[in-house]
Amino acid sequence: ILFLNKIDIYFDMKILITGGAGFIGYNFCKYLLTKTNHKVYSIDNVNDYYSQKLKIARLKDLKKHKNFTFYKFDLCNKKKLEKVFKINFNIVYHFAAQAGVRYSLINPRSYISSNILAFFNLIELIKKNKIKKFFYASSSSVYGESKNFPLKENQIISPKNIYGLTKKNNEEIVELFFKGSGTKSVGLRFFTVYGAWGRPDMLIYKYLKSIFFQRTKFYLNNYGNHTRDFTYIDDVTEILHKLSNAKITESNVVVNICSNNPIKITRILKFINKYLKKKPKIFKRSFQKADVKKTHGSNFKIKKIIKKNKFAEVDISLIKTVKWYEKNWKLFR
Repeated sequence: ILFLNKIDIYFDMKILITGGAGFIGYNFCKYLLTKTNHKVYSIDNVNDYYSQKLKIARLKDLKKHKNFTFYKFDLCNKKKLEKVFKINFNIVYHFAAQAGVRYSLINPRSYISSNILAFFNLIELIKKNKIKKFFYASSSSVYGESKNFPLKENQIISPKNIYGLTKKNNEEIVELFFKGSGTKSVGLRFFTVYGAWGRPDMLIYKYLKSIFFQRTKFYLNNYGNHTRDFTYIDDVTEILHKLSNAKITESNVVVNICSNNPIKITRILKFINKYLKKKPKIFKRSFQKADVKKTHGSNFKIKKIIKKNKFAEVDISLIKTVKWYEKNWKLFR
């Protein structure tokens, strides 16, 4: 009986996940709701950076679970955030942010608001309420155009766009802000995450849309000479869950979330063509200044922390992604 009581307490955590209508936030909420007995709360402003129809569909799926509670507002609204923090959360995962590298050239102000001001509102309340564990989304974009591969967490970072700069700023603020507090924080440097329910502005989904919607043009930047460390969403959600139980010795740590398997973009596109037995017309164009030519992260550190050695095979996970899109392509109209 004593053993059962311990299990019940363990699975009775209250977890806050910001950005639950987003790609990673949704998938992690879904993971916890189906594989644990945790109470999951989420905040999202459901903005129109990309399809609100897709975001609403994600939330509709999450709301089927009794142990899920959703709040729709912007994290810049500190009064509403303070009310939510009256709940005694055990862990906070922060994925809400203004995404997109190229969009940062068009609307840099939105990144300052969402990725810095809103971020500070959140960590201020985490510190005030003495939350013990805080995980937040950083990005491989903090590395910039590096040539030292695989990219390691301890090397000098030099972002080349506003998006990456805001993520670097988050890491630096956290290191100073939580110093001496009881909060353990982990910055998650995500590398090109893909999979079911993915973002329409990401390469794989843009390519699939150009196949399923023939009037949609597909532009291949840098003539296809990009290499990316593609990381499957199922690996990401498993890592996030294992991190919640891992022993974190440092007060603040950053980790790469990646497969350590860089793949040329053209190989991904050719695989999709072969599987679907069709391909769109491709419009090739020169290198875009906000991009980096290659990403390749070392996952040695994260594997050591959570004891994970196996990552999804790209070919198998790509098939799963394409199959999901085939069933749900109407969400991308």
